[in-house]
Amino acid sequence: MENNLEKNYNPQAFEERIYKHWMDANYFKAKVDPEKEPFSIVLPPPNITGQLHMGHALDHTLQDILIRWKRMQGYEALWQPGTDHASIATEVKVVENIKEEEGLSKLDVGREGFLERAWKWKEEYGGRIVDQMKKLGDSCDWSRERFTLDEGLSNAVTEVFIKLYEKGLIYRGNRIINWCPECKTSLSDAEVEHDEKAGHFWHINYPIKDSDEVIEIATTRPETMLGDTAIAVHPEDERYKHLIGKYAILPLVNREIIIVADEYVDPEFGTGAVKITPAHDPNDFEVGLRHNLPQIIVMNDDATINAKGGKYAGMSRYEARKAIVKDLEEQGLLVKIKEHSHNVGQCYRCDTVVEPLTSDQWFVKMEPLAAPAIEAVKDGRIKFIPDRFSKTYLHWLENIRDWCISRQLWWGHRIPAYYCSSCGHLVVSKEAPTTCEKCNSNNFKQDEDVLDTWFSSALWPFSTLGWPEGTKELEYFYPTDVLVTGYDIIFFWVVRMAFSGLEFMNDVPFKHVFIHGLVRDAEGRKMSKSLGNGIDPLEIIDQYGADALRFTLVTGNSPGNDMRFHMEKLESSRNFANKLWNATRFVLMNLDVDYIDKDSVESELTVVDRWIISRLNKVAREITENMDKFELGLAVQKLYDFIWNEYCDWYIELVKPRLYGEDINKKRAAQYTLTYILENILKLLHPFMPFITEEIWQNLPTVKDSVIVAEWPKYKENEICSLAEEQMELIMSAIKSIRNVRAEMNVIPSRKAKLIVLTTKDAIAKTILDNEEYFRTLASVSEIELAKSKDQIPSDAVSTVIQGAELFLPLDDLIDFEKEIERLEKEKSKLEGEIKRVVGKLSNEGFVSKAPTHLIEEEKQKQAKYEQMLNSVLERLESLKNRG
Repeated sequence: MENNLEKNYNPQAFEERIYKHWMDANYFKAKVDPEKEPFSIVLPPPNITGQLHMGHALDHTLQDILIRWKRMQGYEALWQPGTDHASIATEVKVVENIKEEEGLSKLDVGREGFLERAWKWKEEYGGRIVDQMKKLGDSCDWSRERFTLDEGLSNAVTEVFIKLYEKGLIYRGNRIINWCPECKTSLSDAEVEHDEKAGHFWHINYPIKDSDEVIEIATTRPETMLGDTAIAVHPEDERYKHLIGKYAILPLVNREIIIVADEYVDPEFGTGAVKITPAHDPNDFEVGLRHNLPQIIVMNDDATINAKGGKYAGMSRYEARKAIVKDLEEQGLLVKIKEHSHNVGQCYRCDTVVEPLTSDQWFVKMEPLAAPAIEAVKDGRIKFIPDRFSKTYLHWLENIRDWCISRQLWWGHRIPAYYCSSCGHLVVSKEAPTTCEKCNSNNFKQDEDVLDTWFSSALWPFSTLGWPEGTKELEYFYPTDVLVTGYDIIFFWVVRMAFSGLEFMNDVPFKHVFIHGLVRDAEGRKMSKSLGNGIDPLEIIDQYGADALRFTLVTGNSPGNDMRFHMEKLESSRNFANKLWNATRFVLMNLDVDYIDKDSVESELTVVDRWIISRLNKVAREITENMDKFELGLAVQKLYDFIWNEYCDWYIELVKPRLYGEDINKKRAAQYTLTYILENILKLLHPFMPFITEEIWQNLPTVKDSVIVAEWPKYKENEICSLAEEQMELIMSAIKSIRNVRAEMNVIPSRKAKLIVLTTKDAIAKTILDNEEYFRTLASVSEIELAKSKDQIPSDAVSTVIQGAELFLPLDDLIDFEKEIERLEKEKSKLEGEIKRVVGKLSNEGFVSKAPTHLIEEEKQKQAKYEQMLNSVLERLESLKNRG
């Protein structure tokens, strides 16, 4: 038969061609099929600004493995793709582009001009990451690709906003928000990253009005004192009770501020007196509401001091800080400066320190939405893998504040709120009203702000399936089965999808949340531009192929844990692919027929054939069980071990005598087993390494169609052969032992030696004798002889011990007896160590009292085995030492 598989494994020669074949044949396309059970995953939509990084590569590989696996199991599998408009990130890119290309600012081109350029930028660069995802092998249904700003999803966003507003869950108010001075927009709490940074506590004296007294406060941000409107003390703090209701004089500004009593203050922290700046601190804001304090904003949107800052106006916040501290010191009001580490909030996009300030913004009232989402995890409708991340989810929701959803940007979903220019009446609707119901004016202006990016991506599991329309896809594929995501966006995205799905679909958006960790560099550091340690997955794919990258990312991966990326692991993955490629070429070169019926060779199947078939069954079952538990790293390790060790290193070697022999029936049995195992290996490996498995699959003579739609291997009880497995364990153990002895003694492979077997067990003797051909080919054995007693063993024979038997090789003068004694001494030490370990375990009351009976029994059996092997080694040592 013809073999079209190239001589060398070269993924660059076929990966692109294979992906095109899959696309042309519509293998990724999912449809509503009442006869099949659905399985669906939504792709966390990557930003149109970005390109594929290692985090994406891991995230997508895990999803693709699950989708391909479920597709092969017979599910109607949908992997819903799409991209996110990413308000802040995209706007920053477009602003930079306009400046570089045209020398203009955002304001110069105006809103319409800016949006026109943003859409053009999206068309030019937005599809780049999709092309990169295809290079990785993502088997998404690309016919369903969505974009968060496309018409359908925009309608869904508007619908949700209006429904929440009508229920009183969206409101506009003046509240403290996180402001990014660089991006010049508000941020939600989830968009602020907190880092521990070294700072200071400045202790400042505020004089008490009409008194010689002062009250000492401590602050980490002296520049905000320009907006102080009160000092708060605890109502029970004896030090300050006499000052409650009096006024202090705000230093540098000379404004009177009241001293209030509030339980928010911790008397044990700092001085027990707290400056209150309601417009620039979330806690102070709440104190201000309770005491009806004025709010004084002292900063512009770029964090410079505004006109209310007096002489400091125009300075940056940090310049103002230095100037204020200097002036306080000169006036004798600076008491001391103490070192202090504290959490500093930074913008998740640009790393600029955020500024809390009060602002008129749109908010979502979170408590009513959070409650059902909390319950869904507690009652198990949403399960986290691993479960420990449910605590992160619950902690966030149980402590959630109202969500600021308005952003001072132009790129995004514009808020569907309209204000009457004549009377200020607010109307929330899909389109601008024609007439004001309050004053009959027909002049309405839409709110300038857009919605937080996460507002639209919160709807992703159902908006992508057609909601608010009641589509058949929505009914069939929702709720989705698994969300695969990193732990770093649980509160950004997972939480919001959960409460949105429950609110608008009355059901959870996904049943499982499969959490993975970060991909770190070889030293365990987070990959970042600043460290210069990022690795471009596209460069890896170009050099090693997508399969090697995917295999590396999943090998050793465990749910929720970070992983280190080593180039050595990548080399190992490519070597594994190369090993499979060469094994396949060997199989194909030794096939002279296209098809062999199992029934025709059943009687000719040897212990080796039945062993590998039995092992395949067990491995397939274990892999399926691992994948059901999302233990993809364990699954792929078992598959790797089976392919490399059992199939390639053992079975292919063991089968060669029959392939090269004259007996056609034995040859056909070997050919059948080789191809049967190879086909199933390709099926099991396909989700992990889709390209190489497809390329090999297409070159097998017995298969049709694509491995994508091949049936996932199922466990077959009738193919389990425990006896064959036991016998092969014995044969392989004996061959390995003989090889080890010969290697230690540097005996060349071409020199044959007689094997003498000393055993009291007939089954062991029979197994070894019946499989003599394997000892001849794989252990350089010339003949096998059974011995009934040690008297029949030549005194110069080298020995090795396996369970139930001693093996002797009479190597005559080829042996260096001193080295043999040295080797046996090492084996003696090793066995003594094993016996000591087992005895220690069995002497440990903690182990014996808690361990199951079968584990204790196993340890006792190990002890007996090691003691028997040690006795044999000691006898052999004595024999050699007394020689001559």
